[in-house]
Amino acid sequence: MTLDELVSRLDLKVFTPGLPLDRPVRGGYASDLLSDVVGHARPDDLWLTMQVHPNIVAVAALKELAAVVLVNGRGPAPETLELAVREKVLLLGAGIGAFELAGRLYGLGLKGS
Repeated sequence: MTLDELVSRLDLKVFTPGLPLDRPVRGGYASDLLSDVVGHARPDDLWLTMQVHPNIVAVAALKELAAVVLVNGRGPAPETLELAVREKVLLLGAGIGAFELAGRLYGLGLKGS
């Protein structure tokens, strides 16, 4: 499944326009602890988090994640958005919580790391 398909099916908001959405998504990881994501997420995973600070961009770039989804209707901090655009890290937003979003992603066939 591609990011574009997920954005459409789950009505996700794209915070970083201009970045390609044709990238495939391999699986998903949900955590708010950065060291946990560094230790366990895989390249091309979709990361679900409520964190909005710039360090999420660094982790996403380090792990080569497909995208970061900010849950619970959260938006990125201005400096986070600026860094994401510069580093070409796709930031998405969901109006629902991580638990419900993870369930929907699982229902679409995505598995966890």
